[in-house]
Amino acid sequence: MYYSEIVATGGFVPERVVPNDFFNYLVEDADEWIRSRTGIGERRFVAPDVATSDLATEAARRALEMAGMPADELDCIIVATSTPDMILPSTACMVQKNIGAGNAFAFDMNAVCSGFVYAVETADNFIRSGKYRRVMVIGADTYSKILDFDDKGTCPLFGDGAGALILGRTEEKKGILQSVVRSDGGGWELIQVPSSGSRSPVTAETIAARENTFKMAGKQVFVFATDVIPRIIADVTGGAGIEVGEIDYIIPHQANVRIIDFISKKTGLGKERFLLNLHRYGNTAAASVGLVLDENLRNGTIRPGQLVLMMGFGGGLSWGGALIRF
Repeated sequence: MYYSEIVATGGFVPERVVPNDFFNYLVEDADEWIRSRTGIGERRFVAPDVATSDLATEAARRALEMAGMPADELDCIIVATSTPDMILPSTACMVQKNIGAGNAFAFDMNAVCSGFVYAVETADNFIRSGKYRRVMVIGADTYSKILDFDDKGTCPLFGDGAGALILGRTEEKKGILQSVVRSDGGGWELIQVPSSGSRSPVTAETIAARENTFKMAGKQVFVFATDVIPRIIADVTGGAGIEVGEIDYIIPHQANVRIIDFISKKTGLGKERFLLNLHRYGNTAAASVGLVLDENLRNGTIRPGQLVLMMGFGGGLSWGGALIRF
């Protein structure tokens, strides 16, 4: 029986730091207003000529460097993103070219902010099948490209970034022990870019109406998140046959610190077990979980033998989690 272990990770964010006071044009004392509601202090935005594939490529290169592995040893590259460079071809194929992974097959996956966890689930099953040995997963997004900067309910929340990991085959019982992914299409309208595809192609009229920008029903999404996160914890730990208290750390999707506060109280898990970086990067969508994972492996917070639960939730509606033994 095969398992998928994390061989290496990589993360990358743009150089440009955008502090909360950037949004003073929207609301008085934007820093206090944003921090008190979300816990976010700053975020990173890409330059105009930088795309999602550029961030994903750098995160991929850093993961390969940590692994000491040439790119041609990869069997597969999955890029989770809802802000691809273009509607076609896949951003993953661009990354494949950039890193020289000539032996891999590559494709994109869109589960919005759950994308990284969905991609990890997919990669894990590829490896468990016995057909593939090494799969790279990248979560990357550039939401600064699709935000409505007149919408104070959404534009201060997001930042740009990329997080990557490489899964490798092992026969030891470690790595990904249990995972779950779910969706509820009944809530698809809560998070969307209305004019961005075949239903409503981008036109001068939709641009004028700002229908080509990100829309979110914030209050309903908050209720959704606080409902599904405890379910993710229960489903994954129950499936793995462990107690919640055995988890060393939880890496949640980095959306809002108020969600984490609520979940900490509801589950009885101390907030110190939740690894966060949203105060520095905001919500980086599919990149957020991978960025936190990379950061905390490199700084030594996550150590061999520990149990870590990664969780994502977002548009679709979608959610999921993966329990990992390091």
